[in-house]
Amino acid sequence: MPTFEIRDLDGFPQLKDAIGPEVKVSGRTVIGILADANLDPNGRWQAIRDQLMRVGVNPPRHIVPGGAIVEHEPRVGIWLMPDNAVPGELEDFIQKLIPNGDPIWPMAQSYIDGIPAVERKFATNKILRAQVHAWLATLSEPRKMGAAIGTGDLHATAPLAEEFIDWLRRLFG
Repeated sequence: MPTFEIRDLDGFPQLKDAIGPEVKVSGRTVIGILADANLDPNGRWQAIRDQLMRVGVNPPRHIVPGGAIVEHEPRVGIWLMPDNAVPGELEDFIQKLIPNGDPIWPMAQSYIDGIPAVERKFATNKILRAQVHAWLATLSEPRKMGAAIGTGDLHATAPLAEEFIDWLRRLFG
């Protein structure tokens, strides 16, 4: 894997506002933009595209399967979770990396689904996030999503993971 630094900007509004200044950082050769597609992948794409175009980067008009890479100075990559095609977020991506036939995954889903709506401390649209974190909590060493990939608890060889890794290698390699 190529090496790169990850900066969490705490939400899409902050990410969107940071695109222009980040592209303009002197000496930067590559920048990767990773965001959840949420319910509107095309709207997210257009918002990122608009910000890039304001600083002279001309990304494709539409979402690119396999992740976009725009040859520019710096080179710019764009990936919308989970797969550059469907609505979703990081947890939709992670769910596809849980090993097939994992006996705990259905139990984690059932546990979260069994919490009455009036008792939930999370929004209805975050049920999958709660399920993924419930599953992660059952590991022999509970950890965050990214660390679970590195330790083999999540399958980095799943087709979607391989597609994402290929994008990272093309972008940063």
